[in-house]
Amino acid sequence: MYLLGLDIGSSSVKASLLDAKLSKCVATDFFPKQEMDITAHEIGWAEQDPQMWWVNLQKAIKHVMAEADVDKEQVKAIGISYQMHGLVCIDKNLEPVRSSIIWCDSRAVAIGDKAFQEIGKDKCLSHLLNSPGNFTASKLAWVKENEPETYSKIDKIMLPGDYIAMKLTGEVCTTISGLSEGIFWDFKNQCISEDILNAYGISKELLPNIADTFSNQGVVLPEIAEEFGISKDALVSYRAGDQPNNALSLNVLKPGEIATTAGTSGVVYGVSDEVKFDPYSRVNSFAHVNHDNENTRLGILLCINGTGIMNSWLHKHVAKGMSYPEMNDLANTAPIGADGVSILPFGNGAERVINNKEVGAKIANLNLNRHTDAHLLRAAQEGIAFSFYYGMEVMKEIGVKPDVIRAGHANMFLSPLFRETLANVSGAVIELYDTDGSLGAARGAGYGVGHYSSLEEAFAGLEKIDTVRPDESAKEDTLKAYARWTEELEKNL
Repeated sequence: MYLLGLDIGSSSVKASLLDAKLSKCVATDFFPKQEMDITAHEIGWAEQDPQMWWVNLQKAIKHVMAEADVDKEQVKAIGISYQMHGLVCIDKNLEPVRSSIIWCDSRAVAIGDKAFQEIGKDKCLSHLLNSPGNFTASKLAWVKENEPETYSKIDKIMLPGDYIAMKLTGEVCTTISGLSEGIFWDFKNQCISEDILNAYGISKELLPNIADTFSNQGVVLPEIAEEFGISKDALVSYRAGDQPNNALSLNVLKPGEIATTAGTSGVVYGVSDEVKFDPYSRVNSFAHVNHDNENTRLGILLCINGTGIMNSWLHKHVAKGMSYPEMNDLANTAPIGADGVSILPFGNGAERVINNKEVGAKIANLNLNRHTDAHLLRAAQEGIAFSFYYGMEVMKEIGVKPDVIRAGHANMFLSPLFRETLANVSGAVIELYDTDGSLGAARGAGYGVGHYSSLEEAFAGLEKIDTVRPDESAKEDTLKAYARWTEELEKNL
């Protein structure tokens, strides 16, 4: 049997085909080859056309199936990972009525703050585990308030992964994990939150039916199966947001285990068996992929919007013509602390970890007579690592202490400088694995369709490829650079 894993990101869409028996990837590809466009009609806004995801997914799957050259009847299950917190609104014909308001869009912050006050801080945190903040429910309330004509056309709302599953199967559904990331789920009453619906005047009828995270979520439409060259009996059998899925990809399922990723945004994600929340909502608690009524499994999520996108911006505008490995090499020629230069990478919308403030990306202490592009590149990577540690300090306040961090060997973790800086400033050991979101989604699909008897079996073939330990000789200089960085951050708060 072969398992198809899909990862719907905001930069690209990836597909991977996994040989379920050998636990090996036989083909993988992504589109577009340059980052997908994010439209910002106003400062702090961020939208994408859902059809753009679908078009790039079509290309990725077709290329993967052509490269793999396997018996299409053996491609039996599909798993979907997707960018979290996005809002997709469809009409009765299953067509989007507007572009998706995606995860890094901050237009609904004030609406969420108002609902937080109206519902009450204690009730919000004890039932929703979060402030409504800038999440999917608040984004829908923004559409209701500002685009009433568009709102009147909405038949169902969904998350980006729900939309892709619908395109594949024609079925409209979501998961408890998905509802929790949208701040629609009441953890105390184990149901859709009446408080959030009433606060926003949203009809429950706009929400899709609920499917289990690992389950038969719909058979692929015959014409889609034919187009992609997969079995006409293939099922969508797993879906999850990118960060719970990243944790799944790294076999982070038990309380106390930690996963991290650093793509466009950066995330540290810890699993807890207790109902925990940050009273200031700087980090967030959502249902993990293996959460159910009998076994509490919550993902404590630190999300920083402005991380890898800072490095990407430098790649486009400062290090023109250089590859990312060449950028890493050049950055490493500058000393620890980048000779006093500090970069705040927060230029991708409001940041929850700093109380939903939008401070922007900033370069501090730049001396035009002594600093070069190498200093800028190093300061950016250090600033991204420091933003991770700043958030990890917040996580410690609610009992999540990352001593060992698992990460995929991808994105910012391809940079030795970045991962060494993170290890040195945090004191944590970093374990790197040969996996990614699409492969994790494929393994999740294998469990959802019943090929694997347990998640432990699904991840038995996961390969650790490196371990990064803190370098005591670099610790003092790194902590001094972090202290300078925090001083700059505090000036902007």
